[in-house]
Amino acid sequence: MSAEGSARLPGLRARTKVFGAVGASGEVATPEASTPRRALLDRWPQREAGATENRVPFVLAGLLALVLVLSTAWIVFDAAVGASPLLPYSPYFTGWLRHVTGQRLSYTVFLGNLLAFSAAYAALLPLARRLPTRAIIGPVLLSTDIFSYIAYARLGVLHGLSPYGYAPWDIRYDAIYEFVGTDWIHAATAYGPLFTLFSYPFAVLGVVGAVWGMKVVAVAACACVLWLTWRCAAMRGLDQRFALFVVGANPLLVIYTMGGAHNDFLMIALMMAAVLLTIGMPPEGEDRGGGALGLRGWGPAARREAWAGAALVAGTLVKATVATMLPFMILSRRRLPAIVGAVIALLVGLLVAYLAFGIQGMNIVAALNRDSAFVSSDSFAAQLAHLLGKPGVYPADHEILMGALVVIGVYLLWRTWRGYDWVAASGWALLAITVTSTWLLPWYLVWPLPLAAVSRDRRLLWATLAVQALFIIHQISPLFTPET
Repeated sequence: MSAEGSARLPGLRARTKVFGAVGASGEVATPEASTPRRALLDRWPQREAGATENRVPFVLAGLLALVLVLSTAWIVFDAAVGASPLLPYSPYFTGWLRHVTGQRLSYTVFLGNLLAFSAAYAALLPLARRLPTRAIIGPVLLSTDIFSYIAYARLGVLHGLSPYGYAPWDIRYDAIYEFVGTDWIHAATAYGPLFTLFSYPFAVLGVVGAVWGMKVVAVAACACVLWLTWRCAAMRGLDQRFALFVVGANPLLVIYTMGGAHNDFLMIALMMAAVLLTIGMPPEGEDRGGGALGLRGWGPAARREAWAGAALVAGTLVKATVATMLPFMILSRRRLPAIVGAVIALLVGLLVAYLAFGIQGMNIVAALNRDSAFVSSDSFAAQLAHLLGKPGVYPADHEILMGALVVIGVYLLWRTWRGYDWVAASGWALLAITVTSTWLLPWYLVWPLPLAAVSRDRRLLWATLAVQALFIIHQISPLFTPET
């Protein structure tokens, strides 16, 4: 067995010592070989005792997992009834679920189930290594973003208007308009040209067909994220089940991100693909067929680095946030292939964007600047302002937060240059973006989670989970607020 195989089977050597002992002559005595039936009987009580010891945590894990399923199902069934202040106005496409409970989703039910799900998730974290490999997906719809995706697609395909120059208001006679969130009816798309083109085929499916199509894409992309997380954890020598559970059963992923069928899954899948491509490559300065800079003959390592850079650029063309990771990867590798791959992918992407949408489709920064000026009540900045007695977030506060983010980014880049893991540095950077942003939505807090799950710096994981816990506590606070 290879060293890698032995690393994946800890305790193998210890178990082999039970079955054989080295005698004085140097020969290995194996009594099981001569009397296999007796050896099996001798070992049976020991195995039974071990099974008894493990029965309690296994049963506890099963009960906690049942809480995850039941709390998600409760939200789904009550949401299907409709007429809930928690859900956006939606087309009729879950009729077969409406008579399961007959009760509309109330704040108390939703927040209570969110609390139960989160508590079970936290309790299962220490037991995650013993759980079977499963993913829980709840088709809840708590956001109007999916209708914005469809509206922008219908703008381009059915009405011949660029989503980067026009808004859903310009097609207010379209069937999708009544479902678009009021905050976005006058806003052009903030998504990258790659995602916009990807969404175009859904425009011809009708409103209901497009909703289900987007949900299928979200499920498939989520499955890709979980598989990539599993593979990255395995290649880094980390516990795969723990990494899979931390990401796949996370309450913000299941209830919010999956529930809204958000395109963040596509972005995260591309960024985790880049991580997987870089894991296991030779250290800086080693070529293994690619030369000192990884270019001579374009060896396997150079090609993987180039594809990793291209994957991050593709993620940027879905949602611009993932561009944060590119400088960390380049500084870590200090070789040209990643830069070459990123530049080629960027040039191709911008050319396609220009041909499809004109100059407006190439201006990725404009959407970031626009969204950075928004303020949501769930953001940490807004909550801190309220704690300090301020009525809200002022323009000066935006500047202070941006300055703090720049300082954090420069520090992380310096750490990466000094040899710190670029995956962990990227995770810290994404976490810092969510904490300092004045426009914070639940699915934004999922961005650093897969990176934290496959990082050897466990502080990143616990910091990410702590920030998520603070957000959830803020969400469920109405449950403990006395009615007036």
